[in-house]
Amino acid sequence: MIRAFCLLAVLVASTASAQTDPTITAARASAMLEAAAESMTAADGARDRVAALTETIRAYEEGLIAVREALRRLGTREMALRAALNAERDRLATLIGAAQAIERQPAPILLLHPTGPIGAARSSMIISDVAPALSAEIAEIRAQLIELQTIRTVQLQARADLSTALDGAQTARAALSQAIADRTDLPPRVDGDPVALRALLDAATSLDALASALADAPPGPLPEAARIDAARGTLPMPVFGEVLRSFGITDAAGIVRPGVIIATRPRALVTAPWPGTIRFAGTLPDFGQVILLEPDATHLIILAGMGDLFVTSDEFVMGGAPLALMDSAAQPSEELIVANVEDAGLTLSQTLYIEVRVRGEPVDPADWFRLTPDEE
Repeated sequence: MIRAFCLLAVLVASTASAQTDPTITAARASAMLEAAAESMTAADGARDRVAALTETIRAYEEGLIAVREALRRLGTREMALRAALNAERDRLATLIGAAQAIERQPAPILLLHPTGPIGAARSSMIISDVAPALSAEIAEIRAQLIELQTIRTVQLQARADLSTALDGAQTARAALSQAIADRTDLPPRVDGDPVALRALLDAATSLDALASALADAPPGPLPEAARIDAARGTLPMPVFGEVLRSFGITDAAGIVRPGVIIATRPRALVTAPWPGTIRFAGTLPDFGQVILLEPDATHLIILAGMGDLFVTSDEFVMGGAPLALMDSAAQPSEELIVANVEDAGLTLSQTLYIEVRVRGEPVDPADWFRLTPDEE
């Protein structure tokens, strides 16, 4: 069904601009969701089921973003077509009425004119001049009406795809949670002084205090890996979403935060942007669930505002590993709630806070992450 819809949308879209036609966006989104469904089937027999399900969820979430964008574009195009037709309604009705009247008249009568042959010749010349333009306008109206019907068809299929994909993503998230609970090849844990570190963490009441405590604590040993400095500006986003507040901007609570706030969807998957040690994973007052990922001794990535966590303190995780799911309800942190979240995109009702610290000092995450999607 989805593959057939893709073909239909591409065929219809081929008559318009490939850059702006919303049916092409819908076809691309549908193909992405089909690929995600196939990935879900393959994940059942995958050797590393956690990794396979992680990729499946990311594929579903990217497909959901695309299909929502398609629906937005389809809606915008439909509104533009309706507005254009309504604005020209009276004039077009007159033109169509005139064309129908001419069509109904027998040919001999059209040749008669009250002023005689000269008047008839003049009328014939006028009609011959007007007829092509009138036909062109009627053809344009017909094309717009056909496009409207096509848009309605594509919208219905896109909404059906969206519903199916939401169910698939929910199933994949539940499977991932179970796969993580069942796994026996647990990530390696780092050595250190857990008692001393626990005392530091218990004394911390804010992200700043927590980050400072970890900066003073001995770093966890890390396997040999490429330095994160080499990936500056190219780190993948931990979650699919859109930037609501940039570095250093006052948030809804009137506090200037040294990080960025990302609007995302309920139960969206949060993944590790780089290999590193989980120095802390747990609840912090006013921030909900917090993860501190240490790529090396001088860098720290802070993620706050999540729901279910998949990791614990002192684990070593690889880049792309699942860390958590966003909450399914309202944000627990009043400090991270942003007004009019829906303005950033449909159903982006959750917010993830991201902070990057270098040698204990906060820096702009925009210098490290790809905060905007790549241009196609």
